[in-house]
Amino acid sequence: MISTSNITMRFGKTALFEDVSVKFVPGNRYGLIGANGSGKSTFMKILTGQLTPSDGEVAIGNECSLGYLRQDHSAFDDYRIIDTVYTGNPALWKLHCEREDLYSKDELTDEENDRCGHIEDEFGEAGGYTMEAEAATLLVGLGFTTDLFDQKMTVLQGGFKLRVLLAQVLFGQPDILLLDEPTNHLDMESIEWLVELLKRYTGTVLTISHDRFFLNQVCTHIADLDFHEIRMFPGNYDDFTIASLEARELQEKANRKVEKQAHELKAFISRFSSNASKAKQATSRKKTLDKLDIKKFKASSRVSPFIRFNPKTRLGDRVIEAKAISKTYDEQLFGDFSCTIGPEERVAIIGKNGIGKTSLLNILCGQLESTTGQVKFGETVQMGLFPQDTSDLLDPNARALDWLGRFSESGTTEVELRSFMGRMLFRGDDALKKTGVLSGGEKARLILSKMTMEGGNVLVLDEPTNHLDLESIEALNFALSLFKNTMLFVSHDHRFIATLATRIFEITEDGIVDYPGTLDDYEAMKKSRKKGK
Repeated sequence: MISTSNITMRFGKTALFEDVSVKFVPGNRYGLIGANGSGKSTFMKILTGQLTPSDGEVAIGNECSLGYLRQDHSAFDDYRIIDTVYTGNPALWKLHCEREDLYSKDELTDEENDRCGHIEDEFGEAGGYTMEAEAATLLVGLGFTTDLFDQKMTVLQGGFKLRVLLAQVLFGQPDILLLDEPTNHLDMESIEWLVELLKRYTGTVLTISHDRFFLNQVCTHIADLDFHEIRMFPGNYDDFTIASLEARELQEKANRKVEKQAHELKAFISRFSSNASKAKQATSRKKTLDKLDIKKFKASSRVSPFIRFNPKTRLGDRVIEAKAISKTYDEQLFGDFSCTIGPEERVAIIGKNGIGKTSLLNILCGQLESTTGQVKFGETVQMGLFPQDTSDLLDPNARALDWLGRFSESGTTEVELRSFMGRMLFRGDDALKKTGVLSGGEKARLILSKMTMEGGNVLVLDEPTNHLDLESIEALNFALSLFKNTMLFVSHDHRFIATLATRIFEITEDGIVDYPGTLDDYEAMKKSRKKGK
């Protein structure tokens, strides 16, 4: 078990959270949620001992081991990939290194010979003879092929390094597992694999995530960081959403009842306080009025942007037509793919990481040349683009307000620009920050501001939810559900795809599958085919 007692964290005069006392018990899987900047990662770093709280303390059960998903992606660059996983069990890794060192020597001292006689027993008891198979199972589940196991970590890009570090912390099988955004850079298949693994986990799990599907599938409890405190809710994310709304509605109802009673008492006191025969009753009601407690609602750190996509021009019947397109870099990603996309279709492009989803999306929206074939667009098409890498679009040296102004119509005033930005939660001087210093969530919201202002009639989005908090994801999801025109998007967010897509393009090693239906229908079809084999 891991618990906190009256934890407070201040930065200067600002308190992220105060007097937080919570327990995380074995067998439960907790989702730690809250708005960006509310202090989730800070709280987790306090639990791991990386940060010292301003007040309060953390208690960890006797002999409980703690595993934490590292955010330092370069810490193991000199290690082989499989060795990085082994280090997740420090005691076993130490024995493994000692054993390898002993057996690599041509001659041994008497002491080393004696050590050889004992180390095999220790190595076996620690799990040494199954370590390679267990590490391999984790790596394969996270999308690695066996030929990569002996490669150095430096051959991997950031997203795949994170996967190895996830395998590392899981390999240690700690009693307490702390995961900060474990689904970042994972494709849908790997996320589903991780979900199943965590469901079987017998220890304590605490995870920060903005993935609603992941939270719903994994969590038995939600730890909500808001109002500078942590409140615990049983159930998954959907259960929390319902329970928190109900709790607020009940408090509002109770407040209305108390306010009505207060109004009636004030009316009686005002009417009869000067009446001698009623003075005693008026005094009694005054005492009752003074005791009434109308709960004041604290200001929530949760704020949702207001997002609406309103096309400025009508979209015609012809939108996108692709004929025999392919894309080859060093190797071919896909080939000979043809499709016609109509005016009300919502196409989700899915598949494993690195298989070509972004390339296909960019070809279909005219941002990338195909190796063969051609793509034609309808004459009325005006695209609104959300790139996966915001640095491709943003000027790091420009103020956010000035950058957005580059895409506005002539005559657009600063007040109007600030209005667009205000809906996306840019307040006051936030609009004057240079785009290079904006957080990932701020950059995403700035590009959404551009899209809403431009009013494109076809929307193209590449991993738009990556850096958004849950409130912004919900707002974007709702806004896109209201958009009636063509939409193409890449995402690993299961719920985002399931609630929006009407057509699925899945890129596989055998080609592109074009399925005319929802994600749920597509997954059901694939499962039925597997059963039929």
